[in-house]
Amino acid sequence: MTDRIRFGLIGAGWRSDFFLRIARLMPDRFEVACVQVRNPAKGKAYASRWRIPVVETLPELLAVEDLEFVVVSVSQPAAAGVITDVAATGMPVLTETPPGRTLAELEALTALSRQGAHIQVAEQYQYQPMHAARISVVASGLIGDVTQAQVSAAHGYHGVSLMRLMLGAGFADAEIHAVTVESQLLAGRGRVDPPPPDKLVASRQTLALFRFGTGQTGLFDFTGDQYFSWVRAPRVLIRGTRGEILQDTVSWLADSRTPLTLPLRRVDAGHGGNLEGFHHKGIQLGDEWVYHNPTLPGRLADDEVAVADCLLRMSDNVRNGERFYDLAQGAQDQYLSLLMDESVRTGRPVRSRPQTWATPGAG
Repeated sequence: MTDRIRFGLIGAGWRSDFFLRIARLMPDRFEVACVQVRNPAKGKAYASRWRIPVVETLPELLAVEDLEFVVVSVSQPAAAGVITDVAATGMPVLTETPPGRTLAELEALTALSRQGAHIQVAEQYQYQPMHAARISVVASGLIGDVTQAQVSAAHGYHGVSLMRLMLGAGFADAEIHAVTVESQLLAGRGRVDPPPPDKLVASRQTLALFRFGTGQTGLFDFTGDQYFSWVRAPRVLIRGTRGEILQDTVSWLADSRTPLTLPLRRVDAGHGGNLEGFHHKGIQLGDEWVYHNPTLPGRLADDEVAVADCLLRMSDNVRNGERFYDLAQGAQDQYLSLLMDESVRTGRPVRSRPQTWATPGAG
């Protein structure tokens, strides 16, 4: 097996493009061997656009030689069924989020995993450089025991994942009280289209308080505009017993009389007279590197770095058995996100309960 990671891809949507773009930008590290697209017309257009082999059926995809794993990047309604079909063949699966839409789908996938299915989840937000740096600082113990995480950076299960990781809450149960509020905002750009001229639209914001059984609290805060709006910035605050991380600043007490503050400093190549080529190198806190970009010198955006990191970790998982974000973790994120939606609908707090994937041997 070569060092280049060779994998198959199912799906031809906006997120599927990320995997193909990464492989095109880093051909020495990644190769998308073939793509399965069930719709013949869409598949033909996709093959022409990306100059890559496209097939219509799963057996055709799995007949391609030397695949390490298959990435499932399809719509939410189709995801659980496609994951099941691929995993049933024994092929390792890296699935886009969420692995299932409903509790029943998550339970069925957990049962499949217990029977030996090889499923990992491409929950990439934890690997975006600044989030990864924050999680690294938390893990170091610098700010003490984490008591609270306020996350306004991603929707639903993505935001829940970041919150759980920053708190280190694991599978702890939580009471969730969620509401939505609306305000007016000038419409921003979409995934592709530029913003319309001076058009006011309703901006819907979800606020949810999570009280975990560990005694920790999380505040989820997100508006659908944040991903693409130029004026709705992400925000993160992590509080511990000795300090806190606010955005890209770490403040802590060396002792009760010695407060210290340092920035999380982003280091990029290619600025000014630097001739290394433009790419992100990592993040420093004082004289320590708290994050190293595993894809350098690839010229990738932060979210592409995170997705590429998932591919690297999935390959290590297949080759060496190293788990990085298994089905159990992805299922817990989606379960808590579903409960958050329920609290919004009912206007009442809801409580999570231990689920089958959170027991030893699941996921």
